[in-house]
Amino acid sequence: MPRTITIAGNWKMNKTATEAAELAKGIVQNVGRQTEVSVVVCPPFTALQTVAGEIANSSVRLGAQNVSDKPSGAYTGEVSVAMLRDLHVTHVILGHSERREYYGETDAIVNRKTLVALENALIPIVCVGETLAQREAGEEFAVIGRQIRDGLAGISPAQFEKVIIAYEPVWAIGTGKTATPAQAQDVHAFIRKELAALQGAEQARKTRILYGGSMKPDNAAALLSEADIDGGLIGGAALKVADFTALVEAGRAAAASKA
Repeated sequence: MPRTITIAGNWKMNKTATEAAELAKGIVQNVGRQTEVSVVVCPPFTALQTVAGEIANSSVRLGAQNVSDKPSGAYTGEVSVAMLRDLHVTHVILGHSERREYYGETDAIVNRKTLVALENALIPIVCVGETLAQREAGEEFAVIGRQIRDGLAGISPAQFEKVIIAYEPVWAIGTGKTATPAQAQDVHAFIRKELAALQGAEQARKTRILYGGSMKPDNAAALLSEADIDGGLIGGAALKVADFTALVEAGRAAAASKA
């Protein structure tokens, strides 16, 4: 069976609840009935409940941008898995480069959050990727290999069925730069080999690996045509209904060609 193409929109710290409702409504109108592509929207915490209502009767799924590794308690400003589940969240982005860079999240923290998500039936989208300096130094594979081994440690084979990986070359996020399809494919293939070493070849073959470095309507088809690229974790293009719709349509075309 081919892997299901996944297009996940990371809205980051954008959109009030009112604005988020309009964006979600437009996405549902355009792609909320198709089922060939798995569509996930990840608004900020303040808009989760509003967006949940807008997508309730569609095929679009709700994701969060982060979660605490603690179940509850005196952790000011944090959000627990139970809080997310209560809002019908199904996915959660973990280890995004912005969380690593600005908030000091380590592979160990990402690992704890991933395990908590899996233990509570949330699908983790675990981000890995190298900085420009690391790529220029030829360290990208060493960095990504470590992030995979340490960030995904201790996950059982049954749990791993739910894991999604997102490769985000940090130098291509919000910069307008994009890895070429060949560059992205090389890293995706490497990630799949690392997953095989962790979980076996069959599980690695089934795991979805998304590209998270400025995928846009004009480059999506070329990226999604690569053998090991199974979708996108979308930033800027996720904030416009037309652009996000175009990415989902590119995913549908790629799914048909890979079937």
